[in-house]
Amino acid sequence: MTTRIKICGITRPEDARHAAALGVDAIGLVFYGPSPRNVDIEQACAVMNILPPFVSSVGLFVNATEDDIQGVLDRVNLDFHGDESPEFCTRFSRPYIKAIRMREDVDLQVEADKYAQARGLLLDAYHPALPGGTGVSFDWARVPDDLLTPVILAGGLSADNIGEAIRTVQPYAVDVSGGVEAEKGIKDWGKMTDFVAGVRAAK
Repeated sequence: MTTRIKICGITRPEDARHAAALGVDAIGLVFYGPSPRNVDIEQACAVMNILPPFVSSVGLFVNATEDDIQGVLDRVNLDFHGDESPEFCTRFSRPYIKAIRMREDVDLQVEADKYAQARGLLLDAYHPALPGGTGVSFDWARVPDDLLTPVILAGGLSADNIGEAIRTVQPYAVDVSGGVEAEKGIKDWGKMTDFVAGVRAAK
C-alpha cells in the first residue's frame, strides 16, 4: 500500500500549493498560539482557498477549549487531531486523529482501544515542554506490527531518514513539519520535493 503523506505546519498559501503539486495527501494547520507555526482563521482560510480537490486539511489543537475548536471548525472545514480525551473529541461530529507523544510508559494497544473511534494514531516524539514539532524521533521499534488502528508516523522525519522509518514501521502515513522547513513555519520547497520522493522510493 502506498504510504500517505501529510505536510504539517503550513502557514502560507504558496507552500500549500507546492505541497499539493507534489501530490501530498494532506496538509496540516496549527491552531496553537505558542507554536511558531500557529495560524489564525484568516491565514487558514487563505491556505484552504488554494487547495485543489482531494487534498485533505487537518487542524492541530493542543488541549484547546470546546469553544475555541468549534469556533475554528465553524469557519474552516477541517479534520482535526490533538491531545484531547475521547469524550471531548467526539463532541464535534468530525473525523479525528489521536495524537500520542511516545512517553516510555505508552502502551499503543491500550491507546488504540481507548480511542477506538479515532481514524488513526499520530505518533510523535515525547518532549516534556513541547507538544510537537520537536525535530527529534522516537524508537520506531516500539510500534507493534499487529496494531489494527492506522499509524501516522511523525517526529524528526526528513528526506534523510524517511526510507528507514517506513521500512521499520510500515505506517499508513507519515507526517513531516520541521524536516521540510527553511525556518519555522516557512517550508523549503526543495526539502519538500526530496521528502516526497523519499517516501515514494521507500520499500
